[in-house]
Amino acid sequence: MALTALIIYLVWGLLAFGLRSLVQRRRTGDSGFRGAGLAPGSVQWWARITFIAALLGGAIGPLAELAGLNPLASLDDPLVRGAGLLLALSGVAATLAAQISMGASWRVGVDENERTALVTTGAFALARNPVFTAMILTAAGLAAMVPNAVSISALVLTVTTIEVQVRAVEEPYLRRVHGEDYHRYAAAVGRFLPGVGRHHRA
Repeated sequence: MALTALIIYLVWGLLAFGLRSLVQRRRTGDSGFRGAGLAPGSVQWWARITFIAALLGGAIGPLAELAGLNPLASLDDPLVRGAGLLLALSGVAATLAAQISMGASWRVGVDENERTALVTTGAFALARNPVFTAMILTAAGLAAMVPNAVSISALVLTVTTIEVQVRAVEEPYLRRVHGEDYHRYAAAVGRFLPGVGRHHRA
């Protein structure tokens, strides 16, 4: 199962970042990657560093099991690993679908001086951050497929860094750039899941 998890992880990374960036560049002339020159110690800088660490952990988990690291006994069950496989595959598909919904607005990171269209259709009609939801789903599936300490730690780090990126970087940016349009959208659509985490102003 560890080898399968590693293959899924590598395919997911190539599709979600590599292929998507190539498509973005072909369509717009821009790779979509943002965050060069981030101020060291800034919230977005830390979010970027921890996200990279989470991505590395996602690969190291399966490699560690292949190298002989024992799984956590409480999670080492064929049903858990099988459910993880389904979750991981669903997460890969959901990641790609959500990225397609973003169209030309697809970005990795935030440029404070840039204004892109506020996407509220497709997957974004269900949740405000469907790409991140799909990434968490993928990470959870991979951790269940390879339930060792490294994979579980990578999952925890993934969820934590996504929460920081969304709440402390992206949402403040969207409020500044889109104002009332974003407030109305956030009041109607959940943060990661339909109806959950809607923004209510006092």
